[in-house]
Amino acid sequence: MASFFRPLASLARPAKPSSVCTQCLRPFATTPVPQAGHNKWSKIRHDKAANDLKKNNTRTILAKIITIYSKLYGGDPNHNPQLAAAINNAKKASMPRDKIESAIARGQGRSSTGVSLESITLEAVMPPSIAIIVDIETESKLRALQELNHLVKKAKGSTGSSKFFFSRRGRVVFETGESGLDVDQIMDDAIEAGAEDLENDAEGNIVVWTQPSGTMQVCKAVGPKFGLKILSSDIIWTANEDTKASIDDSQELINLTELLDALKEYPDVQGVYSNVTRGTMSDEQWAKIEEKLDT
Repeated sequence: MASFFRPLASLARPAKPSSVCTQCLRPFATTPVPQAGHNKWSKIRHDKAANDLKKNNTRTILAKIITIYSKLYGGDPNHNPQLAAAINNAKKASMPRDKIESAIARGQGRSSTGVSLESITLEAVMPPSIAIIVDIETESKLRALQELNHLVKKAKGSTGSSKFFFSRRGRVVFETGESGLDVDQIMDDAIEAGAEDLENDAEGNIVVWTQPSGTMQVCKAVGPKFGLKILSSDIIWTANEDTKASIDDSQELINLTELLDALKEYPDVQGVYSNVTRGTMSDEQWAKIEEKLDT
């Protein structure tokens, strides 16, 4: 029986010639979309962020030096040459005038508005067992504690006793500069002034450890006699070796990093200390933690 169906090819309509001339056709070109982080603007933003961080760190150090000299020898730069020199260095670093005035006032135990400052301490614990102590100088104790407690809870931490993880110590750091002085040359005078230990830090500066009540005496006895610039004079919390803890969970590390960022940005915070150790952190992760701690 003959097939009822005709071949499909016989049903196809003949193709019509194109009305567009071949010379009018243009090749279709595409431009690859730049990947984020791989263009010059991304690099500029990255470099700017790094420069801003460096500038802020420099200004923080300068502010502390101004506060130290204001506390040691008075808040009038006309009668305090060390303070005058510190202010001049801050101006060269383009430090805003209000920040300079605030640092001077803080050395006198006052805010920039003239209100007396109150010293308080916040204790907190972050998972898994990271202890944190925050030293604060503030016009309003209640306000500061409420706001800082909120920051801790937001980062999944809790406020509570953590001082037993630490020891309280006085620390004075002298810049040796071009003096060429070493620890041995100032040791006798430092010990007589109350020093318990002396060492050099990674930059070659001389670090003097004292009882908390001995920092001012060491500053006054050692600095002027040997012509050493005081880089810092603090009463700090150092974590006891047997209480140090590490973080292995990535989310817990993120929470801790965000909390430390928030604490360092809070204007009344004077120092942040922790018993955290490096553990399995990468170089970059550990560097971010270290730069936010005052130990």
